[in-house]
Amino acid sequence: MNTDTDGSPQEITSLVGREVYSNNGVFVGEVEDVRLDLDAETVTGLALSELNDELFAGRVSRGQGVMLPYRWVRAVGDVILINDVIERLKDDDPDSDREEAVA
Repeated sequence: MNTDTDGSPQEITSLVGREVYSNNGVFVGEVEDVRLDLDAETVTGLALSELNDELFAGRVSRGQGVMLPYRWVRAVGDVILINDVIERLKDDDPDSDREEAVA
């Protein structure tokens, strides 16, 4: 079960449809589905659709989505805030050992 920012439990299905923004206020996408670890009973990823075209241009074809690791999530409320996605996506260094959103 997932918890809201105040620590209260919430239904996993309530994440679907929420907008996702970077901590800098940039719209990233909308939650279409969640990836779960059933053994640990935790959310491990967010499948996003309705992506920010400017942010994902050249990385994801139109109509495709991305899967973000749930550990990038910093706050869940009316919207979901994530850290570092803008910097991670703009970092085009191929020798970098960073993680990247998966198309």
